[in-house]
Amino acid sequence: MTSADSSKALADDAPRYELEPTDRIFTVGRIAFLIGFGLFATFWVWALFFASKEAVNKIDDREWAARAEVICAPVRQQFRELDLRRSEDLNLRAELVEEGTALLSQMLDNMMVIPPSDPKGAEIVPLWIADYESLLERRLEYANELRAGIDEPFAEPVAPGTSIPVTEKLETFAGDNEMPSCAPPRAGVLDLRG
Repeated sequence: MTSADSSKALADDAPRYELEPTDRIFTVGRIAFLIGFGLFATFWVWALFFASKEAVNKIDDREWAARAEVICAPVRQQFRELDLRRSEDLNLRAELVEEGTALLSQMLDNMMVIPPSDPKGAEIVPLWIADYESLLERRLEYANELRAGIDEPFAEPVAPGTSIPVTEKLETFAGDNEMPSCAPPRAGVLDLRG
């Protein structure tokens, strides 16, 4: 027997390690992956092509929103003029905060002389006004703090039922309804650090 024959005999006697055919093409992991991928793809098709693109806060009474922007725009300019009078004097800052708060309060009153005529506007605009009024109350508290010699940054209230600052909620509503001048002013005379 030659060495080639003995190698062949050993190779024939050696155990063969081959892949066994499997009947399980669809394993639990593969099925879970396919379901997950299908749900993911379905969500994005819905989000991109079928979901409403309308802002949640947008009211249908566009005349009210346009009127509100006309009312708010001059107030925004008056705030710029108040900013020019900024001072490190706490009593003067308190007066400026109160003047600005009075401007915002009058602005809100003027906006509600003719309330929105659509049902959604009639429901959510008063909530927006209430959020704005909570900001105005905090501004008056801040003016009192300044008069008492407390020179801390303005801490705005959190919107009721949320964990977001009220100004963010007010700005979102104003932006969704195309009335950017009605968003609350940021920093300015409230905080010299802002």
